[in-house]
Amino acid sequence: MKTKLWLVAGAAVAMTLTYGCKPKGAQTAISGDAASKVYVAPGQHDEFYNIISGGFNGQMSVVGLPSGRVLKILPVFSVHPENGWGFTEETKPMLNTSHGFVPWDDLHHIAISTTNAEHDARWAFGNANNTPRIARVDLTTFKTVEILELPNSGGNHSSPFITENTEYVVAGTRFSVPTGSDQNRDVPIDTYKDNFRGTISFISVDKDHGDMNLAFQLEAPPFNFDLARAGKKKSHGWFFFSTYNTEMAHTLLEVNASQKDKDFIMAVNWKKAEEYIAQGKGKKVPAKYAHNKWDENSHTGTSTMMNEVLSLDPRELKDIVYFIPCPKSPHGCDTDPSGEYIIGSGKLAAVIPVFSFTKMLAAIEKQDFEGSVDGMPVLKYESVLHGEVEKPGLGPLHTEFDGKGNAYTSMFVSSEVVKWNIETLQVLDRVPTYYSVGHLMIPGGPTGKPHGKYMVAYNKITKDRYLPTGPELAHSAQLYDISGDKMQLLLDFPTIGEPHYAEAFPATLVKDKQVKFFPLETNSHPAVLKGINDARVERNGNQVHVYMTTIRSNFRPDNIEGVKLGDEVYFHVTNLEQDWDVPHGFAIKGANTAELLVMPGETQTLKWVPDRVGVFPFYCTDFCSALHQEMQGYLRVSPAGSNVPLKYSTGSVE
Repeated sequence: MKTKLWLVAGAAVAMTLTYGCKPKGAQTAISGDAASKVYVAPGQHDEFYNIISGGFNGQMSVVGLPSGRVLKILPVFSVHPENGWGFTEETKPMLNTSHGFVPWDDLHHIAISTTNAEHDARWAFGNANNTPRIARVDLTTFKTVEILELPNSGGNHSSPFITENTEYVVAGTRFSVPTGSDQNRDVPIDTYKDNFRGTISFISVDKDHGDMNLAFQLEAPPFNFDLARAGKKKSHGWFFFSTYNTEMAHTLLEVNASQKDKDFIMAVNWKKAEEYIAQGKGKKVPAKYAHNKWDENSHTGTSTMMNEVLSLDPRELKDIVYFIPCPKSPHGCDTDPSGEYIIGSGKLAAVIPVFSFTKMLAAIEKQDFEGSVDGMPVLKYESVLHGEVEKPGLGPLHTEFDGKGNAYTSMFVSSEVVKWNIETLQVLDRVPTYYSVGHLMIPGGPTGKPHGKYMVAYNKITKDRYLPTGPELAHSAQLYDISGDKMQLLLDFPTIGEPHYAEAFPATLVKDKQVKFFPLETNSHPAVLKGINDARVERNGNQVHVYMTTIRSNFRPDNIEGVKLGDEVYFHVTNLEQDWDVPHGFAIKGANTAELLVMPGETQTLKWVPDRVGVFPFYCTDFCSALHQEMQGYLRVSPAGSNVPLKYSTGSVE
């Protein structure tokens, strides 16, 4: 018994020496000037926009830094009753897929567009993890303007990651699946190794307008593809993916996918893939997927079903794919600002391996291989290795960079962030997080030009950080000052949904480019009204179309009669305001959808099917003026077959 006690005590001392003493509370980790560093005076703006993934809520949130203030919830893959996203007739097509209308998804990662490996902040990209899709958000309107479904994919986790000039958004499948015809897809699960395939999707992005196109897909072994980063600068033209389950297990992965000491980072030469495509190589294969686009002139989404994709098989087309051994069950895969170093973060590894791009090219040139995977070379670990960060902590996951030669890696198990030098691999500092940190974010951290001032740790466990709110607690984020030699905790703030990754960029890139309203003269919606005199109600069979204007502080028409049970009513609402920050809402009693929130100069449509006879009030939901409460109307519903004529009021004064 005494021996066991001494062993436990020795282990505790070793942990203390290795990882340092954690403070009992954040108050012991915060210095007196922390509050002044995060204070943004009333009427002043934050220095950075921080675009944060919402995880299981399927949305993005926009947060100012350093204040931590939430500025907006940005609907992407999930319906959003607050503004009608996914409920209006115009936005429903944006959530269409080959499976039909899908009202939810799991958004894990953000990528901000870049030029020359630096943020230009024209667009934000996000991934749908469950029903694989990529979304593009316009950062002048902070609106989702395009969603592209990805065929032959399952669990779109390894995305969206972009090349240095946003030539491509790249997505790897977390779950390998059988692909091809129905016959090829209907296979026993225990034939995983033989019949399942991974897929890497390369989505081209129009450099002027941002329009996405599924350019090609790479077939890959049936591994799990976790995360990725593009090469940049000297490694531009390459992409690096972390993989796990190289055992190719299909059950109880907790054990069966953790057998090997090393898995792989898959290095992809996408410039070589482009060469093969230019030579006419690859094959077009059937694939059904939706491509949804938003038109800001008509304020309407459209969904087009696509039916083929160009597929490249690197087993046949040589020199596209190489594998780098990486310990153990790597999660994060990151490239430093110079593009020279590739960092693998093995969840179960005791070290952080740092690989050299220059050494990788030399090893390929020398054919310094230790084997192959399906005919694709496996490079020797030592031949590609720059070195290992020793005793960094427990459970390394993700790495960001400050642009000063330092890297910052999150340690999930030991709940800390470790700062280390990329060249010397020496640990320079460590700070605790509260608790079980996942992703890190440094503004510009994944680019060639990081802004090494702040770091945010996105933590998975909250426990005692905030006032308790029942069984479910808000996730915790912590802001650190990294401008000096030592990291300093400045701020705790709760987050929306379940953040995974985020990216931040200087507010100066976009704040003066914001669209403040939509000019009525450019509104090409088929139901647009350019003035109050155009307001009307029309019947087409059992469809009743209400062409309505809204302006401070009335609806026109505001009294409607002649609607009958069995009718479908479409409210086409045009906001006539031409001023900033004057949206108008619209809601009617009994609607089983949502409200409308119509921006100035915009037209949106709410479908409403009455289920009973009566008089139903409608009103503006967004406080807009001193007479907001007076902004209302009534719609009368009569029995089916009644002879009540269709009539409406457009605001005559009594």
